[in-house]
Amino acid sequence: VLGRFDLTDIPPAPRGVPQIEVTFEIDVNGILKVTAEDKGTRNKNNIVINSNTNRLSPEDIDRMIKDSEKFADEDRKVKDRVDAKNELESYAYSLKTQLSDKEKLGGKLSDTDKQTIEEAVEEQIKWIESNQYADIDTLKEHKKQLEEIVTPIITKLYGQSDSTSGVPPESSYGHDDESL
Repeated sequence: VLGRFDLTDIPPAPRGVPQIEVTFEIDVNGILKVTAEDKGTRNKNNIVINSNTNRLSPEDIDRMIKDSEKFADEDRKVKDRVDAKNELESYAYSLKTQLSDKEKLGGKLSDTDKQTIEEAVEEQIKWIESNQYADIDTLKEHKKQLEEIVTPIITKLYGQSDSTSGVPPESSYGHDDESL
């Protein structure tokens, strides 16, 4: 914000009725003059902003650039960690939802396989809740552990339903969407 001013004594009127004309003028020296005038009352106010007012020094600009570069790396690391947590969480909750749906995995798996996945999912959900700030490698490892339990069961399921090829249809059991 370079500056502020108020235009006062505008009479009450419905929205859109007052007409305010705002003019910006910059002279050759970089001085900015902003004027606001209520066309109905001719009430006017202005502010002058000098070229050196509220400007950053070259040193401040350099420092801010260096800080932004330094923090960009930290921000990327935080984002990557949050993404890994969200992937694990989405995968676990997607599985939980599908296991409870009789039209999806819940109705297609044997009781033993369903229980195996349910226990693994519940274990991961509890782990996530108690390890909100786990590092990215640990989060990825937990997702991998869950996939190592789920993938063979899903592969076996699709192998039974598509015995001609023995290859599971294209699926996304390693991703965070709803289709398995």
